[in-house]
Amino acid sequence: MIAAMMISCHEPSHTQSLRFAEGATAEDKVELAATVVPSQKQLRWQSLELTAFLHFGMNTFTGNEWGDGTDSPELFLPADLDCRQWVRTLKDAGFKMAILTAKHHDGFCLWQTETTEYSVKNSPWKEGKGDVVKELSDACREYGLEFGVYLSPWDRNAECYGDSPAYNALYISQLTELLTNYGRVSEVWFDGANGEGPNGKKQIYDWEKILSTIRALQPDAVTAIMGEDVRWVGNEGGVGRETEWSVTALTPESYERSEKQNGDLKIDGMSKDLGSRELIAGAKEIFWYPSEVDVSIRPGWFYHPEQDSQVRSLENLVNIYYQSVGRNSVLLLNIPPDRRGRIHETDSLRIKELKEYIDETFKVNLLEGPNKVWEASPQESMEFDVKENAVFNTLLIQEDISKGQRVESFILEIQRKGKWETIAEGTTIGYKRLLKFPDTSAEKIRISITGARSTAIISETGLYHAPKL
Repeated sequence: MIAAMMISCHEPSHTQSLRFAEGATAEDKVELAATVVPSQKQLRWQSLELTAFLHFGMNTFTGNEWGDGTDSPELFLPADLDCRQWVRTLKDAGFKMAILTAKHHDGFCLWQTETTEYSVKNSPWKEGKGDVVKELSDACREYGLEFGVYLSPWDRNAECYGDSPAYNALYISQLTELLTNYGRVSEVWFDGANGEGPNGKKQIYDWEKILSTIRALQPDAVTAIMGEDVRWVGNEGGVGRETEWSVTALTPESYERSEKQNGDLKIDGMSKDLGSRELIAGAKEIFWYPSEVDVSIRPGWFYHPEQDSQVRSLENLVNIYYQSVGRNSVLLLNIPPDRRGRIHETDSLRIKELKEYIDETFKVNLLEGPNKVWEASPQESMEFDVKENAVFNTLLIQEDISKGQRVESFILEIQRKGKWETIAEGTTIGYKRLLKFPDTSAEKIRISITGARSTAIISETGLYHAPKL
């Protein structure tokens, strides 16, 4: 029975995070989980789908992955740095944002900072007057790409690292420079990398001050990994969870209460389950905290010439796309500029091939008629006619996440000669879910929502044929 209906109702206002009242039942909590929604900046971030990480800095010229902060600034000498080439290459390949390692763990700063001598101002590049952050932010504005920065909390060059108040003041000053002098910043990315300082003490970061600084200076920027808007998927292999909830019981690590609340639930960022009914039943608080999948196109995160022959294959990148963007996540693909200061030809070719493959796959929706926005409660379904003689192998389905993430499970059936058979099934949908299956044909398809929290709102449905690789 086809019981799904076209949307006409007005949705109530919802919230980005929610603390449960004392005595709330498991059923109450699941119902409330359906009302948690993204902020406008989270919604905008999710729609980017493909973003690029640009690991570039001292390690590019030393061959290290993690520098120790003792390498001479004179080593930083790109022969022909061209940030416009970076951005053109990324835009032509379909990327919507570029995030630069403005400072990695070695502490070397790629901008004209007043906080340290360990920066481009003491390198021979452009006689100490160069500024990679400025060149990249300018290029992003010119070509219409979003711009983001990675500022490593760990700094192996700063003498005050480990003297927590002193280093926090230095870090806030660096953050302030980056968020004040370079125009709009759309994402601020920082991990929890930590270590002992020269004084033998472990640095304690002032996350509350860090986050409040970002909110004040760049209120439209999402904060990622140790931030409160975007979480790490839990691996660096390019793979999202089979069941990826944006509504999660995982408390952001930068919050003081995170250790207790996550400890009580026995979860962390790498846990397989972050949003099931069972987990939410035991939670005190839930958040809209979506997943970002970070992975490098090469074995390393920084450019190493010996890895020029080890760039990921097109087939591998397509699989990563299906398992990241196609599993309710944003893909952050690292494409490290080389020692010239350019994106290498091999990397450039591969990401261009990826765009061409994605464009070809999703060029023609093989369902008849205009796209329908539809809603369904558990066990309700929607049928679609398939274009005559169409061969397909990919289902695209999206929820209207501005109203929440609600689908827990669904199945795809096809009708041939009047008979229905199930060919694929999935769990969560969220912003986007892609299911791949062998080439097939049918007169109709039927999508049944077999599990949901409240009424599922499906904003996009598509049937496609992905070319063989």
